[in-house]
Amino acid sequence: MRKLFDETRLNGMLLQNRLVRSATWEGMCEDDGRPTAKLAAYYGTLARGGVGLIITGYAFIRPDGKQLPGQLGIHTDSFATDMLALTDAVHKEGGKLCLQMVHVGGQTSSKAIGTQPVAPSAIKVDQYPEEPAELSCDDIAELVALFAEGACRAKEYGFDAVQLHASHGYLINQFLSPLTNRRTDTYGGSVEDRCRFLMEVYRSVRRAVGKEFPVLVKLNGADNLAGGLTLDDALVAARLLDEEGVDAIEVSGGTPASGEETPVRQGIETREQEAYNLSLAYRIKQTVSCPVMVVGGLRSYGIVEGIVRREEADYVSMARPFIREPGLPRRWQGGDESRARCISCNGCFKPGLKSGGIYCVVDKIERESRGTSL
Repeated sequence: MRKLFDETRLNGMLLQNRLVRSATWEGMCEDDGRPTAKLAAYYGTLARGGVGLIITGYAFIRPDGKQLPGQLGIHTDSFATDMLALTDAVHKEGGKLCLQMVHVGGQTSSKAIGTQPVAPSAIKVDQYPEEPAELSCDDIAELVALFAEGACRAKEYGFDAVQLHASHGYLINQFLSPLTNRRTDTYGGSVEDRCRFLMEVYRSVRRAVGKEFPVLVKLNGADNLAGGLTLDDALVAARLLDEEGVDAIEVSGGTPASGEETPVRQGIETREQEAYNLSLAYRIKQTVSCPVMVVGGLRSYGIVEGIVRREEADYVSMARPFIREPGLPRRWQGGDESRARCISCNGCFKPGLKSGGIYCVVDKIERESRGTSL
């Protein structure tokens, strides 16, 4: 019987448990994407808290693929020393660090990047701040190569794995979705052709890092959006990735335009509200042979443990609970199985915009009221 605190391997990468810190933007980098000592310390704290695999905040592969201030970049060799500090901070604590790579496509703005955003099609949809320019085939080939270059850097800098962000309405997801992909060439139309960009990126990355280096993909099980990616489409993408040898698929859902079914939902107060992507992840797990991770509203030890025990997913991913409690894995493993203290208010992201890094504002208020420090 599988257990939450089993040791496992992903393509040779040894993990001390099945708990994953799912990627979240931390806002702890310089304007150009250079990581800071603050970010290295943050990842070190997560590793010390017992997280089995830490996935970084989304790292842009080209400056026009950036979305938020303080976002990590993997587009240049000049960050090598600072990147090595990130991996060293995690490895000193016995942890593993996976670099998530992204281009956000139409989900950025000319104000943020200084030029018109790009996307599969030049159309304005609710999830885009403005109408983007359509990528040419030459542009697409360049982006495919840049993902591979980013993966090479990650391997060189000591990251233990890489993950391609194909969820949440970002560029790869924009190609997958019939709502945002209106192309009439080989990158649009049928679901297989809408998967073409994802598969070219995956193959390019795999060639760059080799068969022995873990390559993961974060995939929407559905966009939860009229006209967007459906579960049936996601199953096709998952099967194609599985056939090509992907090492794990992390299943999420939704885009910023998905109303109450966005990737980061608020008010997760009851067990019934938790694990809101589990049905999607389980369908994908039934379709593929590779390990499957599930993210989305997980808060209770009993639910997390049950998902693993019943083999509904192989790994469970969380983000916001680890912002409030980086030591949550140690607490659960030590026998205190009470619910994660995160109240899903999303207040943790505001300091990333104003104070140079995310933190739990509720925990800070409580600590200050007790006269204790962070």
